[in-house]
Amino acid sequence: QVQLVESGGGLVQAGGSLRLSCTASGRTFSSYAMGWLRQAPGKEREFVAAINWSGGSTFYADSVKGRFTISRDNAKNTVYLQMNSLKPEDTAVYYCAYGHRSGYYYRPTVADFGSWGQGTQVTVSS
Repeated sequence: QVQLVESGGGLVQAGGSLRLSCTASGRTFSSYAMGWLRQAPGKEREFVAAINWSGGSTFYADSVKGRFTISRDNAKNTVYLQMNSLKPEDTAVYYCAYGHRSGYYYRPTVADFGSWGQGTQVTVSS
């Protein structure tokens, strides 16, 4: 059974930082790209960041580029999202998900991911 468990969300002031973690089980973690996506109230789920199976290639949404960093530790079956310089518009539920393949040669979209975790709330106050 595939399981993804996110943690690390919380309430932070604008300009602050958070580090999200997602631990996976039930699938060969190192064989898949991983992604972080988010959904704000009243909005559709959107792509945030992705990393290929080895960690050698990453993609970011324009809105987070230069502020967020995705990484992974295949020995721990864990993917991370370091979020710096947070803005109120970053407020959302953040989800990690398996990619449908080991890596991407284009910036993926929400449709490129499945097997979602339950999400972790990130709230950025102004």
